[in-house]
Amino acid sequence: MAASAHGSGGAAAGGGGGGGAAAAAGQGPQVVVWEWEDEAGRWRPYSSRVSEHVERSLQQLHGAAAAGKGTNSIALGQADPWLAPYIIDIPTLTQFRQDTGRMRRVRRQLYAQSSAPGQGLLWQWENDEGGWTAYETGISIFIEDCFTGRQQVVDLGNFGYNYVVDLASLYQINKTTGFRRRIQRYSDAPYPPPISGPLHRGQNCSCHQCLAYTGSGPILNRSRHAPYNLAGPSQQTSSRSSLMMSPNHGYFPYSKRPVSVGPVPIGNPNWPRSALAATGLSTASNSHVANGSSIPALPIQLNGPNNVFPAFAEIVKDPEEVVKKYMTRIEEHPDEDCIICMEKLSALSGYDGMSRTRTIQSDAVGKLARCGHVFHLLCMMAMYENGNKDGSLQCPSCKTIYGEKTGTQPKGRMDIYLLPQSLPGYPDTGSIQIVYNIPHGIQGPEHPNPGKPYTARGFPRHCYLPYNDKGRQVLELLKVAWNRRLIFTVGTSSTTGETDTVVWNEIHHKTEKGSNVSGHGFPDPNYLDNVLGELAAQGVTEDCLRQ
Repeated sequence: MAASAHGSGGAAAGGGGGGGAAAAAGQGPQVVVWEWEDEAGRWRPYSSRVSEHVERSLQQLHGAAAAGKGTNSIALGQADPWLAPYIIDIPTLTQFRQDTGRMRRVRRQLYAQSSAPGQGLLWQWENDEGGWTAYETGISIFIEDCFTGRQQVVDLGNFGYNYVVDLASLYQINKTTGFRRRIQRYSDAPYPPPISGPLHRGQNCSCHQCLAYTGSGPILNRSRHAPYNLAGPSQQTSSRSSLMMSPNHGYFPYSKRPVSVGPVPIGNPNWPRSALAATGLSTASNSHVANGSSIPALPIQLNGPNNVFPAFAEIVKDPEEVVKKYMTRIEEHPDEDCIICMEKLSALSGYDGMSRTRTIQSDAVGKLARCGHVFHLLCMMAMYENGNKDGSLQCPSCKTIYGEKTGTQPKGRMDIYLLPQSLPGYPDTGSIQIVYNIPHGIQGPEHPNPGKPYTARGFPRHCYLPYNDKGRQVLELLKVAWNRRLIFTVGTSSTTGETDTVVWNEIHHKTEKGSNVSGHGFPDPNYLDNVLGELAAQGVTEDCLRQ
């Protein structure tokens, strides 16, 4: 359980959540809790409904495997529509997010039926957005045991966290700062008893679906009847007809090229004297030099208060023309499956009759120009129609992007500051502060519920980068991602469950500058490389800065 990405007080992110599994072994009836690993390496539970779905699906997969047929993956959207972009690959025990390629480990834990999950009881803490986030399973069990034992104060120090829980007033308290968060005891459906047999990571499987993932990208849609919306969970709906979005959606938010953030080029390590003078600071007494860069003793805003982005420009792209632009039809069909519809390439597309086309036949097969991967042309049309329809196409196998990928981020501001303080792990460099501000608004045609209001909780959001060469490079690319509407989207909050709200969109930011207890701060020596990889997965690379 990760703390909220913009909290000042922090929240418990309980470690050691797996301890309850060993304790449950051999102690009477048990329940199964499926869990996924977050960015900080902590295990967060799926809901009881999703856990039961995975367990039953696993039993069906075992039966299908014994009969020599079937797949080795489980679609989570069948249990929770908001998890439609996610599948679990059983041989590798990995969760794939199909529209971004993000991979997370999953695991299957057993707990006593008499424990908190067996009774359907969850303990939750209030996050910065005003919603509720579940503690890790092990911490929920521990708190529940203390609660039933009439203990008033619970210390979470054994889990590696500097918090106590006051069960009399229902508050979590930071032992150092005194910061308080509300907690609650939440009743849900009990977790299910074990249905399937034991799992072993790394079990061998030679089916096409498992072999399709070779480190270059996730396996896509398993169903020929309901295409996954490749724009992410914010776009997912319950009916196939509503997945086909309005042909008038898909407009660019800002200019395609990176916009200037003011009179001072952030990429230049040597700040002009005129820029410092404009802030009222003396270049002689109020700055120092670190790593060849001039760092002011006071913060400098690098883009002025009148920074207003251009209005959105509406662009409509014909799906058939986009597919033909990036794919070449081939006459010889490889003896393999199309990994979008899972039908043989020599057979008709699984989306036959679902896409409006003038010239593409249902058995037509094409090859992508650069990566060479092969798919049914109608399948690629269906995939495009369920995305942003911005004129770009992304290979579902290797994630190569053709054209310029854009997102569905609402209008807002991105302000940038140079701070004199250094970040842990980056001494004597100063730091960059990014302040995102997005107001509440009305959803456009590219959003899940056009015409309906969306909320924007927790803004302004403050994020930090080290002021060094790589930090400045990341900043320039984040500016491109902002202009392409890729940093935020409208969807469902993973921490609060609130729908129709502004959420992060798979490009991780550091929102704490003093510590990394929550996983959202420093030091983190791998962060800059990781975020460069996430940006590249969205088509934002150094080549964008040279255009």
